[in-house]
Formats: sequence, structure tokens, C-alpha cells
Amino acid sequence: MNQCLQAIRDYKESVGVFQQMSPEFTQAYNEFTGVSFAEGSLSQKEKQLIALGVSLASQDEYCILYHTMEALHKGATEQEIYEALQVTAALRGGAAFSQLSLVRRALAVFKDQMQ
Repeated sequence: MNQCLQAIRDYKESVGVFQQMSPEFTQAYNEFTGVSFAEGSLSQKEKQLIALGVSLASQDEYCILYHTMEALHKGATEQEIYEALQVTAALRGGAAFSQLSLVRRALAVFKDQMQ
């Protein structure tokens, strides 16, 4: 079996086990996510692309797999999925680059201490 599909099946199986231990929480969580991903001002496809971007940014492998699959199911093209990845990379890279002034200050302080 494909590793990606197996990972999603493993996740769903684990959720099933957890649901038996905590049915109220699982039901509330499922209702909350159901409302969150329902069609609204944003399409379900757009919501899945956003979720994919967040999953990529947080490096959550199960969510990356799941939301890639769901984005496809909701009509996203391969190009749209790659563009979501590009936006995520730009923002994550931007977050690192935005720390330039902090690095410059640290260099000024620590470089003087090293001399």
C-alpha cells in the first residue's frame, strides 16, 4: 500500500481509538472542524489550500498529507497546491529574513566580546 494512504489510514484509526476514550471531545472537535471547513465566503478548496499552507509551515506531516488529498478532492489543481507551498515558503523564509536586525545586533555585541 502507498505510504501516504497508509499514514492517513493510521491517523484515522488512531482517531477512532481516541474517540472511544473521549467521545465528547472528539465529537466537539469534529463539529468544530466541520464548521470551519464548510463552504462559506471562502470555498472548501480555498480552505483546504490554507490548511495545507499552515500544515507546511508547522511541518505537520499527517496534516500535509491529509490537506493535500482534500485539496485535490475539492478541485485544487497541482499548480494551485504548488503555489500554496510557494506562498508558505515565502512567508517562512520571510520570517527568518525579518530577523536580520536582531542578528546584526547580536553580531555587534558578541563580536566585541570575542575581541
